Amino acid sequence: MSGQETNGSAMKALEVATPKRTKEIIAKYGFSFKKSLGQNFLIDQNILHKIVAAAGLDKTKGALEIGPGIGALTQHLAAEAAKVTAVEIDPRLIPILRDVLAQESHVEVVHGDVLKLDLKQLFEEKFADVSKVSVVANLPYYVTTPILMKLLEEKLPLENIVVMIQKEVAERMAAKPGGKEYGSLSVAVQFYCEPQIVCLVPHTVFIPQPNVDSAVIKLALRDKPPVDVPDEAHFFRVVQASFAQRRKTLSNNLTALVGKERREELTQLLIGCDIDPVRRGETLSLEEFARISRAFLEAGWRG
Repeated sequence: MSGQETNGSAMKALEVATPKRTKEIIAKYGFSFKKSLGQNFLIDQNILHKIVAAAGLDKTKGALEIGPGIGALTQHLAAEAAKVTAVEIDPRLIPILRDVLAQESHVEVVHGDVLKLDLKQLFEEKFADVSKVSVVANLPYYVTTPILMKLLEEKLPLENIVVMIQKEVAERMAAKPGGKEYGSLSVAVQFYCEPQIVCLVPHTVFIPQPNVDSAVIKLALRDKPPVDVPDEAHFFRVVQASFAQRRKTLSNNLTALVGKERREELTQLLIGCDIDPVRRGETLSLEEFARISRAFLEAGWRG
């Protein structure tokens, strides 16, 4: 495919992200939205440009899209990346995507559930010839966290994750210690990534319109975590326990992890970490959580 043909197909594809074109495609295929799959199609090209720009793609890089819908974002990715693999769970959308993307030979549509796929194998098979890969997607609200944690925990060779998600969830991911949005999700995301909210997205730019607003967040993958943690699984057990009941003190929450018989020892351990036992989990930094986790391991407490 020549550069001229690529540009032509990309320009033609921009029509997908308009109310008129989206409605035409839906009517042509007799498509009906499934609420259970969280299907909301974006009809704002400006937002799509911002999503793709945030990913930093070029003709040496690849993009993995999750939940491409009818291909509005996919076409923008195709214009920028060397290879695009789009994973769609709804079999009714596969023929639509293959039709919309027919002129894009470097785009492949995979029918499957991303939560069940072997992503390391998928990366080896689909992205062997590109320098870096980013995940770029408009994620269904109901599976946002499971998908993102799978991407992060499996240590995939990712450069960036740029996703449109529920506004409140994006704010939690980017939150700093001390605020009500800061929690175990904030810690988990910031352990692996540097988060940045790219833009807010009103619910009015979707068909059908969701009940809440969205946000585009960029998660730039870190080369290594910002804190020294000898046992990641244990570190996250400590974090989860610290936020188990937000109104409780750190001492009370962690007692449930180590046992009531160690309550006094726990108090002394926290003091030894230079952390006041009456603080709450939402006030602790990643370094302070790491300090507690290391101290627990040194004391032989694995929870």
